[in-house]
Amino acid sequence: MHSSAKPAVKYRKDYQPSQYLIKQTKLQFELFEDYVIVSAQLSITSNTQKTNKTLKPLILDGIGLELLSISINEIPLQKIEFIVDKQYLTINKVSQQFTLETKVKIFPNKNTSLQGLYCSNQKFCTQCEAEGFRNITYYLDRPEIMSEFFVSIEADKKLYPLLLSNGNLLDSGELANQRHFTSWHDPYPKPSYLFALVGGDLDCLEDSFTTMSGRVVQLQLFVDKGKLSQCRFAMDSLIKSMIWDEENFGREYDLDLYMIVAVGDFNMGAMENKGLNIFNTAYVFAHEKTATDADFEGVERVIAHEYFHNWTGNRVTCRNWFQLSLKEGLTVFRDQKFSEDMQSAAVERIEQVKIIRSSQFVEDAGPMAHPIRPDSYIEMNNFYTVTVYNKGAEVIRMMHTLLGTKGFRAGMDCYFDRHDGQAVTCEDFIKAMEDANKVDWQLFRNWYRQAGTPQLNIHIKNIGIKTLSIEFEQSCPATSEQNEKEPFMIPVKIGFIDQQGKPLKFKLSNTKSSNAEQHLIVVTQRQQKVTIEIENTDCIPSLLRDFSAPLKHHYNYSQNDLATLFANDSNSFNRWDAGQNLMSIILLSKEESISNGDLSTISKAINNILTDKTLDNSLKSLAVQLPCLNSLIGELSELSLDLLFKKHQQLKQYIASSLEKQWLDNYDSINAKSHQTASDRRLKNIALNYLMICNEDHYALKAINQQNRATNMTDEISALQAICSSNLKQKQFQVQAFYDKWKDEDLVLDKWFSAQIKPNDQSVFNTINELLSHKKFSYTNPNKVRSVISAFVSANPQQFHSPTGAGYELLAEIIIKLNRVNPQISARLAKQFGQWKKFDNKRQAIIMELLENILSLSELSNDVFEVVNKNLNS
Repeated sequence: MHSSAKPAVKYRKDYQPSQYLIKQTKLQFELFEDYVIVSAQLSITSNTQKTNKTLKPLILDGIGLELLSISINEIPLQKIEFIVDKQYLTINKVSQQFTLETKVKIFPNKNTSLQGLYCSNQKFCTQCEAEGFRNITYYLDRPEIMSEFFVSIEADKKLYPLLLSNGNLLDSGELANQRHFTSWHDPYPKPSYLFALVGGDLDCLEDSFTTMSGRVVQLQLFVDKGKLSQCRFAMDSLIKSMIWDEENFGREYDLDLYMIVAVGDFNMGAMENKGLNIFNTAYVFAHEKTATDADFEGVERVIAHEYFHNWTGNRVTCRNWFQLSLKEGLTVFRDQKFSEDMQSAAVERIEQVKIIRSSQFVEDAGPMAHPIRPDSYIEMNNFYTVTVYNKGAEVIRMMHTLLGTKGFRAGMDCYFDRHDGQAVTCEDFIKAMEDANKVDWQLFRNWYRQAGTPQLNIHIKNIGIKTLSIEFEQSCPATSEQNEKEPFMIPVKIGFIDQQGKPLKFKLSNTKSSNAEQHLIVVTQRQQKVTIEIENTDCIPSLLRDFSAPLKHHYNYSQNDLATLFANDSNSFNRWDAGQNLMSIILLSKEESISNGDLSTISKAINNILTDKTLDNSLKSLAVQLPCLNSLIGELSELSLDLLFKKHQQLKQYIASSLEKQWLDNYDSINAKSHQTASDRRLKNIALNYLMICNEDHYALKAINQQNRATNMTDEISALQAICSSNLKQKQFQVQAFYDKWKDEDLVLDKWFSAQIKPNDQSVFNTINELLSHKKFSYTNPNKVRSVISAFVSANPQQFHSPTGAGYELLAEIIIKLNRVNPQISARLAKQFGQWKKFDNKRQAIIMELLENILSLSELSNDVFEVVNKNLNS
């Protein structure tokens, strides 16, 4: 907890290798209901070859531990030989090589931070990334300290019949007093953040997988009693992931056993602990009656992500936490490519970019802006961000774009061959890509060391017969810790269409390029010019196709140009993007309301999408939705929030009413199908939402019937969401009916909580207060907090940004409450205040006072302090 003393800042430039290494780690856990005894035997050596050099004291990390005994080489230490404080165990004098034995007592049942060893629904489980292992025992809790682990666990057999840890099972057996034990060995040295332990009474789904070299791997998925029927999809997703990684990267699994355990209380989505992944139940359970189509996709993606970490994170790990994107950005890219192969590649790409624009660009423009490889931090948990993960993945994607599939694979092979079993840096990864492909990427490294969202201005001129000049001008705004920015290496995919929407072929002048409908141009200078040869110069450019670089680009499109691209572009991503740009220009204009001409333009464009038989329904559903309000807020300069909300509502209402017949036709025709795909359901429920906006009383029966008769959760919860957003007199009856039906399914209740925070009026605050006091809500369960508070902030921005300040006051109250309960979740919520200096004076005054109140708390966690302090002082 933070006191009056300012927390220490850790800087990447100050990194020094550890003075000591831990070659072997032997742990014994004695599990009891109220406490746990942890005995550790660490084989430690000095990390220097100079035997005559004076050794520095050994400083081990340790928080919240009750030290019971300590010895070196079986000789107990006297109290004058070591120092214990709130964060460290310091031993003043040690030798070049020795064995340290400690025994500590910890209290997992009181651990609401969900870091280290804690209890969830009568079972023990762990979360050690980034620095949770120090809550379990005294250790060099650093990612580059890789050790061979032997683990023994004992507990009451009736209460905890299942005892798991990393690696392969060595032994198990009975003990006195109705207790039993298991012992485990992980032959692959790993850092402490990958340690895992589970003790409880769980059901198990088993399967097996034969690797490409013929080894048989046992697969086990453990869940709470009665949940096995919701797990088959997760197991199938794991097997698909194993096949995909072998086929695309030549990586096969290396242990005899691969285990996944689903946990209801978890700060993150999942954790890649070697051989024993621990998952949030939200990313394991998937049955059509209880999970939506989006849930199925999420389960498939996260299962793949954690499995892919076995090589990009476990076998090759990070030298220090500043290198987090080395494993996370790379593995997010890998799970994205997997999802693109499993689902619609175009839809997946659009969804990926929506996250970048709605969250990452916002982070770049705020006080928490940082490069994908941060230069400093106070609390590492605060840097598990969309910048490190999602922008990090975009940087890896640019490598793939520049090198092609074959060249990227060669770079990956080089990376694994050089660094298997090592803790390395982002620089090592870039160097492997360079060496495997004989390229020089000094300029590309700026993506790793510079924060902020680059801007790319593009000008196109007709300079002769069948010749166009394309001028690029790049820049990057100053961020809190970086004023001056060097140029980036930017891959720009570009195409052209004519005025009728047909694709045009062109070639790059003064190159060996052939005529093609798309070319890749690599921009490396602040100002750069290329010329192209094209038959028809009366054309419309399709720029930055597939979002080939994570930046904002500007070209002076007319509304007619954007409408033509929206109706015709052969690149699915850019077709969607043209529609988003068209609507954004109209919404962000300084006009007090949207003109009839602009409304008509949008309506006609969406009608073209709805009647286009070449588009699948998922792409249609994405194209007909308005730009995300949070993305638009990130673009605000002089425009007021209230005017933006007003115009957003006006445009949504017009799209609903002017296309009422089309929405009704789409809804009824899809609803009449005997078999509906996920793509069908997506468009059908968008249509229902627009119908309810158009005339909720008239279409109420459709929503009510859909909720009552639904055979899948996608339709059931979509109907409830539409009803909750209305003023129907039947609303409370439908809300209660849903609760009565699903009150015993925690994850479904999370959806029920979230559905109720939709209404765009002040009544939502009474609803939220009722939900926070509901018997099924818990502040100690991150999923429940996310289902109410995070959902409110992201899904109801009009009320979160209410001019009364009620939304801000609610969020501040929850941040203060969670500061003591779960600082990690509290800090994530505090990031929602990051854009406050863009708002009007009244809103700024309210938020500033709330932030100052939080900062004045007597026991403020480092997690929350870092975020709030940056928000106030950026």
